[in-house]
Amino acid sequence: MRRYIILTISCVMMCAQLSAQRKQIGDAKTILKSGKNCEQAEKLMTDLLKDSANLQNKRIYDIWLQAVEKQYLDINEKMYIKQQVDTVKFFNLAKRMFTVAERLDSIDALPDKKGKSHPEYRKDNAAKMNTYRPNIYYGGAHHLKKGDFKTAFDFFETYLDCDRQPLFTGYDYMYKDPKMGEVAYWATYCGYRLNDPVLILRHAATAQRDDQKLEYTLQYMAEAWDKLDDDSMHIATLWQGFQKFPKSNYFFPRLIDVYNTRGNYVMADSVVNEALAIDSLNELFLFAKSTAMLNMKKYDECLKYCDQLISVNPNQADVYYTAGLACLSMVQRMDPRKDKKQMNQMYEKARPYMEKYRKLAPNEADKWAPALYRIYFNLNMGKQFDEIDKLLKR
Repeated sequence: MRRYIILTISCVMMCAQLSAQRKQIGDAKTILKSGKNCEQAEKLMTDLLKDSANLQNKRIYDIWLQAVEKQYLDINEKMYIKQQVDTVKFFNLAKRMFTVAERLDSIDALPDKKGKSHPEYRKDNAAKMNTYRPNIYYGGAHHLKKGDFKTAFDFFETYLDCDRQPLFTGYDYMYKDPKMGEVAYWATYCGYRLNDPVLILRHAATAQRDDQKLEYTLQYMAEAWDKLDDDSMHIATLWQGFQKFPKSNYFFPRLIDVYNTRGNYVMADSVVNEALAIDSLNELFLFAKSTAMLNMKKYDECLKYCDQLISVNPNQADVYYTAGLACLSMVQRMDPRKDKKQMNQMYEKARPYMEKYRKLAPNEADKWAPALYRIYFNLNMGKQFDEIDKLLKR
């Protein structure tokens, strides 16, 4: 008897819930037919979905989608006749349509008892959403212009995500939509501005389709791998960037710096040689070559490249410092008992380089002062030595 009473109560409650559900669905349909207050129709459906028993009800999602679409079209019509509208609301409605349509499709496509899927809404909804899809891009561009990079990223990702959504089966956006690369670039850029390496890399592969912005995409990728402490991918990306854009001010210096920091001067020199093969007169490449020779203790070669660079640009301070160091390094290889004359000659050779460096970089005293101290001391240049000695004792 007790069990019967419980079952009876359960049935009564279920009937009441179904009755309330039917009423809310009916009220929402009435609102949609009137074409007014469609926000209320949407709220009626989202309220129903707060009950887990309704989460698989396709009718609720369908009406919800209609309610959002009607709001979207109302604003779109006002824009068409040049009325002032809430642009952010318009783009948010566009994005929400995609969210609802994709949720509806995921339920609509659930397999039946025989394991087969027969989605009834997919074809029509996909066709409609496809026509609205450009406004997802424009929504991202709008927020990007405002500096809201997180919201912009979400819009761009919604645009890109259509390619993997079953709702758009057959549309093959990745291969048929020429805008995918550009949108992926802007998503990657947003990730960069958000300082989020994971977001930078999420759509970076697709972003590389945009040839016009490829140099920047690879820069953002390199930054991301560096932040993630993935040395192998960081170096691989720098190499990729260098090979595609050898004259870029980003890839070559950083690739050289990576190898120099690790003491791998042979690889650094290999990079420089590739660069010089492309442009043998490039000042940055020539300076990197002189530094590579200095690091590899090939001092005569170092001086050769320094002098070549000085002949091209006599005002590049660091070249004189590198040349001076090469001369002083050669002195250290000599025997003071046997090579006194040659040592003095090399100090004389180093002196104009270091003095020129001092003139061009007066604030770099921590570099030129110790070198000139050593030069003046060994050449018995008392006046000059005293000046440097006082400077170092300050």
